[in-house]
Parts: sequence; C-alpha cells; structure tokens
Amino acid sequence: MFENNKGRRRERSLGRRLNINRQHQDPHRPTSIRLNSCLGLKYKRPLTIINITTTPRYNKVYNNFIGIDIGKHSFVVSVNCSKKTYEYENNSQGIGEFFEAQKNSLKNSFSVLEATGGYEMNLLMSLSQANFDVHKACTRKVKNFIRSWGNKAKTDNLDAIALSLYGQDRHQHLRLFEAPSEINILLFELAQRRSDLKTMSVAEKNRKQGPRAGDKIQKSISIVLDILKQEIDAVTDEMNLLIAQTPELLSKKEMLKTVPGIGEISANILLVLLPELGKLNRRQIASLVGLAPIANDSGSKQGYRSTKHGRQGIKPLLFMCAMAARNSNSPLKTFYNRLIDAGKVKKVALTALMRKIITIANARLRDLETQTTTIQSS
Repeated sequence: MFENNKGRRRERSLGRRLNINRQHQDPHRPTSIRLNSCLGLKYKRPLTIINITTTPRYNKVYNNFIGIDIGKHSFVVSVNCSKKTYEYENNSQGIGEFFEAQKNSLKNSFSVLEATGGYEMNLLMSLSQANFDVHKACTRKVKNFIRSWGNKAKTDNLDAIALSLYGQDRHQHLRLFEAPSEINILLFELAQRRSDLKTMSVAEKNRKQGPRAGDKIQKSISIVLDILKQEIDAVTDEMNLLIAQTPELLSKKEMLKTVPGIGEISANILLVLLPELGKLNRRQIASLVGLAPIANDSGSKQGYRSTKHGRQGIKPLLFMCAMAARNSNSPLKTFYNRLIDAGKVKKVALTALMRKIITIANARLRDLETQTTTIQSS
C-alpha cells in the first residue's frame, strides 16, 4: 500500500513537470513544486518554461532515412545508417547524379542534412522542389546526439551515417524544410551583405582611431569608409524597394515600426531574419531569439538563470532597439525604469526590455495576420 501511494506521488510530481509550459512567468503566482516535492522542498520563484515534447508531431511512415554530410566541394550520402556511403560533387551535375542513382531510395524517404554555411542550399532547395521530405538540422543538436553514443571520431562518412540515424530516431519530432520564396532568399542575401559591410565599416573606424594612424593612413581609411557607406546605403535601398513591392511584407514592416525602439532598418532585418514572427507564442519566440532564461537548479541549489544561444544576428539588433526604447517617451521606458528601481542590474533590465519588444512585435504581427485572414474570408 505504501509503495502504491509513493508511486502516485511520483506520477503527480511528473505531471506537474510536464505541465510547466501551461504556467505563466508571473512572480505572484502560487509556489511551484518540483520533482523532489516529496522531500518537502518548495521554491518560491517562477518556473522557467521548458520545451518537453511528449507526443510526435508527424505520424508519416517512411521507408528510408537518408543522411547527407555537406562539404564545400562534395557531399556524402548514407541510406538507412548503412556503412556503405556514396559521394557526389556539390554542384548541379552532382545533385543530378544523386537523384538518378538514389531514385529508389528517395521514394518515401526522410532526408537530413546540416546547415553548412550556405553550401547546403542548392541540394536543400532541389530536394524540396522535388517534393521530398527533408530536414535542415541544427548542428549543435546533431553533435550532442552523436556524443550521446560515446563516439568521438569524426569523418564525412561517419557524419552521414549519424545524420541518417538522427533522422530515423527523431523524424517524428523534426520540422520539415519549407522552401522560401525568391524574394525572401534575395532579401536574406542582402541582409547578410549589409551585415558584412557594417562589420567592415566598424573595423575601419577602429583603425582610424588607432594610435599609429598617420595622415596617409587616415586618408586611405576615409576613402574606404566613403565607399562602404555608399554600398550600405545601396543595399538598404534595394531592401526597401523589394519590401515595398510585396504588399504582405510592407504591411508587416509598417506594423513593426509601431513598436517603440523598432525603426526602418530594424524592421527590415527582423522581417528577413525572423520570418516566424507572428506565428509562434510569446514563449516560443523568446526562446527562438535566445531571450528565455535557462533553468540551472539541482536539488536545493538555485542557480542563476541566464539567456543563451538564439538566432544569429537578432540579439545585437534587439539590444539597439532596447537602447532606443529606453530613451523614448513610451511605456517601455516606464517598464525599464521600474526594473531599475526594483534593484535589477542594467544589463538584466535591458535583456528584459529586449524580450518585451520582441513579444510585442510578435503579438502585433499575429493580430495583423488574424485580421487579414478575417477580411479575406469575408
């Protein structure tokens, strides 16, 4: 009888843990009880939202699982975790040979390949346009999956086999790749080019302020800075033109500009680098950009919860938006000052302000999408 009661207590405790995502991060909500609640330990602090997937999202049955390790000049293919691998050139001809040689394996298959600095895009787009299910895997997750097997060796063949095994083991929980439109691809390339030009401009400005920058060096740097400014303005104008020619993107951009701290350029970059805006809830969008506190508790230890990771290029942009919002005459400035008055460190308050900005932007685009759908349906 005692054992049964103990088992029920464990089940209830586990149920609480799996339902964490239903609770809001409200400091005034009831005290949370963790897995060691049977010991009487209660934590009077908000729970961090965790992402626990208990049921598969996709129930499709696949016959083959294909792992593809992408390289600059070639890619290696493994079918159903087979040690026998195939190598093809990473160009149009090699992709055509891959489709011809693996046409039987590609039928009803699930392919997995890693993000590899853009070298994967040609094959990824080709598979998607041919209506094959393919997943673009996060490199960090795949590496952790490989390490979980205790394998420290690394070759292209082993990586292809591991990707095939990763797809076979996780395919029900992996999101299928959806090919973006040509305009979105071009906007992404322009955003990346603008980021590169800004990086070069900052480097030249730092050199200009160096202790050994003489008159000739100063003149040379000034010429380069003028050229970089012209190129940055040209790329920005091209992005504005493409967005203006797309009514959907233009309406989203105008809505983003209504958020305090988000201006013309910030709205462009958010639209391009974060197409999920308006399609996720506030917790998911915060986690995607790396602004969700990560729990660091164990037993009676209550570790510091910091924010990590996040999509590249978003955090620096949101930081500048937060700095602008902090100095604006808006409710966000009041929110920031309230955190400072409560004793929060400025960096922590700015991080909270960054999260507030992205959640507001996400909510407004979500409402815009709902409004547009309602008008179209009526």
